[in-house]
Formats: sequence, C-alpha cells, structure tokens
Amino acid sequence: MFRDDLLAGKTVLVTGGGSGLGLSMSRKFAALGANVAITGRSAERLADAAGQISPGGERIFTHPCDVRDFAQVEQMAAAVTERFGGIDVLVNNAAGNFLSATEDLSPNGFNAIVQTVLNGTFHATLAVGRKMIEAGRGGSILNIVTTYAWTGSAFVVPSAAAKAGVLAMTRSLAVEWATYKIRSNAIAPGPFPTEGAWNALMPTPELEAEAKARIPMNRFGEHDELANLAAFLVSDGAPFINGEVVTIDGGEWIGSGGEFNGLTRMPRAMVKGALQAMRGK
Repeated sequence: MFRDDLLAGKTVLVTGGGSGLGLSMSRKFAALGANVAITGRSAERLADAAGQISPGGERIFTHPCDVRDFAQVEQMAAAVTERFGGIDVLVNNAAGNFLSATEDLSPNGFNAIVQTVLNGTFHATLAVGRKMIEAGRGGSILNIVTTYAWTGSAFVVPSAAAKAGVLAMTRSLAVEWATYKIRSNAIAPGPFPTEGAWNALMPTPELEAEAKARIPMNRFGEHDELANLAAFLVSDGAPFINGEVVTIDGGEWIGSGGEFNGLTRMPRAMVKGALQAMRGK
C-alpha cells in the first residue's frame, strides 16, 4: 500500500527493536527505504534481528542499551547519529509487563515496569529530541501505548500507570515541541501475538480464548497491520497529525473496557492461584 521509497533518506530509531512488534515495525521501515537503528538489552538478539531487517546490513545499526539508564541512552543516540548523520524518527517501543494482584505487588515489581516504560520513554525522547532540536530539521516521535492508558485495567497497575504517563507525555510534547517541527503521536494496540507478551499475559489457552472473545472482530491483530500504521504516522504523508493516539484493536476497548478487567468476574482466590502458578512457571 506504500511506495517503496516512502521513508527513503530517513533514519528511524526503534527501542525494543530486537523482537516482537519492534522487530516487525523495523522490518517495515527498512523495506520502505529507511535507515534503521534498533536498541535493546541483548546484543545477541539485536544481531539476529539485524539479519532479518536488512540481510545485506547496509542500512541497519544495532547498539545494546538499557533505556532505564539515561547515560546509556545518550551514548546510544550519539552512536546512531554518528552512524547515519542524524535521527529523523524515534519509536518508543521498549516495554515490560506482567499480571499481578496489586496487593501482592512489591515496590520493586512496580518500579521495574515504570522505569522501563515511563522513564525509558522519557530518556529516549529527551536524548533524541535534543538532537532533533539541535539539527533543526524536525522529526517524528511515535510512542507505543495501550488502550488501558486511559481506561486503566485491573491486575496491570504498573503498566497502566506508566502508559498513562507516556500518553500524557505524547500530548504535552506535541504542543511544546511543535515549534521545532517535531511531531509526537502514539499507537494504542490491542492484543498482537508476540512471544514476550503472550508468555507474560496470555500463558494459558483459557486466557487467550477470553481475550479473543472480547474483540468484536473475533481475532487478534497481525503485525503487518500495526507496522503499516506506524509507517504512515512517521512518514511525510501525515505531516499534520500531531498529539494523536490511534487505536488499533479491532474494537476491543470500546466493547469491553480495561484489558484484564474480565478477571474480576472470576473468584479472586482462583485468579490469585492462577497468577501465582504463572509466576512459578
């Protein structure tokens, strides 16, 4: 549906680009002509992803980085800038999540998610945003949030709080940084099967079936569908879209509300037993 050169001449940085939706978006960006830089904590995973994104290796760059550490993020952004001459697009995709009854949650568990999702997004946005402002040629920031960023959801309080913060950051910077010609938008995906998310959030056939039943279209999302949306939003084809969050969930949130609220309809002891078994697994 896009020209092959839609993103030619642009450099796109994707956090968490070594797997899952980050990898799928990175492949799409490269196929549309972009230089692609991916970052994540595992150098081995990044190297494997790079071979899938650009088999020849000409327009792909990897740099291991923990987005929770601002010094590492600054070094990573500098390395990408040195490699490609600048960064035109930042996709904040790095995240983490797990199911837990909130009364059983530890402060460390809460912080682990918030520091990755909220702090990590801010770190990358600040480091890359400063470089975009200095370069003076504008840019695009795309944050991956979730529909429960505005509805909230039971059993994922750290993620809901962090994603709500990312959404507020998206809209705030859309106004503040528009003067620098930097657009800031977000995508709120529903369930898209990935190994990491499915292991953490849909580990049993029963939970998977319950999740699918909440979607009016009665199916999960396909990675290419989200990658197409991301490519459009960061491209020059969407120059007046700023401060928007686009939902891609088959109608799930308007049909059912919070992602895991349905678990409240089960006996609490049963839910807690299942969550404890998942942690042990």
